[in-house]
Amino acid sequence: MADENEIQAQPGAPAAVEGGEQQTEGRGPGRGRGRGGDRNRGERGGRGRRDDRRGNRDEEQGEELIEKLVHINRVSKTVKGGKRFGFAALVVVGDGKGRAGFGHGKAREVPEAISKATASAKKAMVRVPLKEGRTLHHDGLGHFGAGKVTVRSAPAGTGIIAGGPMRAVFESLGVADVVTKSNGTSNPYNMIRATFAALGEQTSPKSVAQRRGKKVADLLRRGGASAEVAQADAEAIAE
Repeated sequence: MADENEIQAQPGAPAAVEGGEQQTEGRGPGRGRGRGGDRNRGERGGRGRRDDRRGNRDEEQGEELIEKLVHINRVSKTVKGGKRFGFAALVVVGDGKGRAGFGHGKAREVPEAISKATASAKKAMVRVPLKEGRTLHHDGLGHFGAGKVTVRSAPAGTGIIAGGPMRAVFESLGVADVVTKSNGTSNPYNMIRATFAALGEQTSPKSVAQRRGKKVADLLRRGGASAEVAQADAEAIAE
């Protein structure tokens, strides 16, 4: 028994080693808890919540919006070692309920260029008043560069009579009946800008009545309609 006590009392005895191991193990979980706490704090912090919210917003916005790839072009840049090729994309985005926008982006790869153009289009969306949610309220003219665009309202069942980039704009905008004509250029960039210039001049009877301090029925009666018909048309106008 005495020999065993002496052995345990020695500094390098197994008991001391076991004690040291216990201390190390005791510190280990403490450090692990600290790291775990930091991780939990990072996950529960404000930044994590903002990222989650942004991701949900992007997903919801991506589901609601209509994206149309209008044009993609390969561009090159001459450098010392030769040429660097990239891609330029033109995208139109709309919600199908009267809001639309366009944007363009450049990148070394096609998907990245499209994503840049889509992000730019979402930031530049504008609202256009629609008659009965299917056509324009009145005719309009748009001009940009060498492009000249004419847009006209149409009765139900006409469809979208437009070609190329202009069709993508009206499909994403939610217009079902419209007649258009483009003159001067076939450049998709100029055609898109001229189309949005024409849409930017669109006004609704409701907005005109509010600006002039009158009722919608009073404006419609100036066209020769009777009071009953003008009142019915005024009630049918949503915007």
